[in-house]
Amino acid sequence: MAPGRSIWPDPSHESIAKAVDAAGPLDRKSCELIKIGLSVGAGLETATRSHVRRAMEHGATEAEIEQAILLAMNTCGFPRTVMAWQWARQQIDRQQKDASA
Repeated sequence: MAPGRSIWPDPSHESIAKAVDAAGPLDRKSCELIKIGLSVGAGLETATRSHVRRAMEHGATEAEIEQAILLAMNTCGFPRTVMAWQWARQQIDRQQKDASA
């Protein structure tokens, strides 16, 4: 990497993400619910929290978020699903607290 060049945020990463999001028929809420499942499968706490927040911003309900996480159980296992639910619950609680403030 060239001196003085930051690796974060990577503008090419952002450009690819925006292009992929716009490429198909899925709405933003559906994309975020799918990304929750992907984040759970990869065991990524920060990404899970981020996509829970974004899903809620695009109208996802707690029940929809819960289902997105529970769908991972047979593939990813119970421990990872429980861990992801804890992350999501904390983010949901934070969103609700911020909304009521």
